[in-house]
Amino acid sequence: MLNGHFSDQLIWRQPLFDKVGNVPAELHDWLFDSGSLTRRLQQASDGQLSVQVLNQSVQIPRYSERRALALAPRRLALIREVLLSGSGVPWVFARTVIPLQTLTGRLRKLRNLDSRPLGALLFSDPTMTREPLEWACLPANNSMPLSSQLQSFDQPLWGRRSVFRLSAKPLLVCEMFLPSFKPTADSHHEQ
Repeated sequence: MLNGHFSDQLIWRQPLFDKVGNVPAELHDWLFDSGSLTRRLQQASDGQLSVQVLNQSVQIPRYSERRALALAPRRLALIREVLLSGSGVPWVFARTVIPLQTLTGRLRKLRNLDSRPLGALLFSDPTMTREPLEWACLPANNSMPLSSQLQSFDQPLWGRRSVFRLSAKPLLVCEMFLPSFKPTADSHHEQ
């Protein structure tokens, strides 16, 4: 078990309140889009988007994650870490924190996503609400890898996170864009 975690080393900022001028131009639109990242990635990969589950287990969320979810210390959550790949190339590392109290009633189905993308489920749920996006940058060669399944990277990683609510029950989704993600001009979503 790691003693620290990347999410505790990041300073999460809201685009409305913090300067975003240092975000790479090719990532700006992706980082601050409030629509479904899954849908955009599917379009950018011509439907060749795959989800690889790296880890899924019940754990105590990290401090930063507990704060975002307003969870008391020692509250357990289902933590799901996945790689989203377009045409076989790893594009996004995603970490989802679902408090156990969210996984009740009709939302029990979130326990069994397997390799299905969470975004499709979130954006098709009529009860879904989303809190404001936050963004952060993980410095290059950081001592804390994104996941025990991934090594550190030799360039900064940009990411975003937000709290979603389904039937008023919270879950936190964090998405980090990997260096191998190279969006093209024609991968912008249709308005």
